[in-house]
Amino acid sequence: MCESRTIWWDGGLWLIDQTKLPGELIPIKMSSVRQLIEAIQSLRVRGAPALGAAGAYGIALAADLSRTSNPFDMIAELETAAEMIKDSRPTAVNLSWGVDRVLRAASSRESTEEIREAALREAEEVAEEDIRINKSLGKNGAKLLDDGDCVLTHCNAGRLACVGWGTALGVIRSAVQAGKRIHVYACETRPLNQGSRLTAWELIQDDIPVTLICDNMSGSLMRKGRIDKVIVGADRITKDAVFNKIGTYNHAVLARYHKIPFYVAAPLSTFDQRHEEADIIVEERDPEEICSLAGKRVAPEGVDVYNPAFDATPLDLVTALITEKGVFRPPLMPPV
Repeated sequence: MCESRTIWWDGGLWLIDQTKLPGELIPIKMSSVRQLIEAIQSLRVRGAPALGAAGAYGIALAADLSRTSNPFDMIAELETAAEMIKDSRPTAVNLSWGVDRVLRAASSRESTEEIREAALREAEEVAEEDIRINKSLGKNGAKLLDDGDCVLTHCNAGRLACVGWGTALGVIRSAVQAGKRIHVYACETRPLNQGSRLTAWELIQDDIPVTLICDNMSGSLMRKGRIDKVIVGADRITKDAVFNKIGTYNHAVLARYHKIPFYVAAPLSTFDQRHEEADIIVEERDPEEICSLAGKRVAPEGVDVYNPAFDATPLDLVTALITEKGVFRPPLMPPV
């Protein structure tokens, strides 16, 4: 098991089943593209950069499992797999980016063996590149944090959301590595509790002080002067908005009112400057995710449920965008 990575290749595609955390750290091997799609949809693997790697490895997996000896037929199989994988999570742009990148690399080869080799080689590069990018991003963002800062974060943008290191938590890790004392306030993050289950777990593993709070506490803590900075990740950044886990917009509005910097940490692969907020499909999750708790019904039968996975935060509420190429203050955007 590759404990330092969320997703990896070792005689096949492996990933950490994040639905089992924090109770168990369990690796699972993907035996088919459909199993990978289920893992993506059920959030066994999640987080924009990790989904980019999952999409990349998904094409390598499809090539590895293909039994055709005809290169044209193999490419056709990969194209079918690509569409299926991309459709599994429509909001996160990194998934399509990873799929398309590996598909392009594989499509230029002339034999089935060359297609397999090219697909896996490019997928491995996507994964290795993710860790390098996140460490560069973290170093850039760490300069924005001061010794003694209390930082609020929402959802999970740590190494579990990436191949390794993390984006928002990568900034915090880099600041701590540089000798700064940072205390994190982690929102539980409804509806899937990825803050309490994953972010708190990661920070405890790294001995970084963390306090878990309910999502609706952030305004009160800001008013009391207990939050110095807010840092979140992103699933897609369009020309005019940041798409991140539902609830992010609330924190951005509260941070603006309380004059607290609101930072978004994301690699360039998360930027989508071809589209605007209105163009993006925001996926909705199963109502049972908020109607039940640990298998027990906590809402009345028949209640109407609205359960979007993400919301959009206008860029004019963002203090700065932290990327591997530097820090950009809207309306200035990084070159993509």
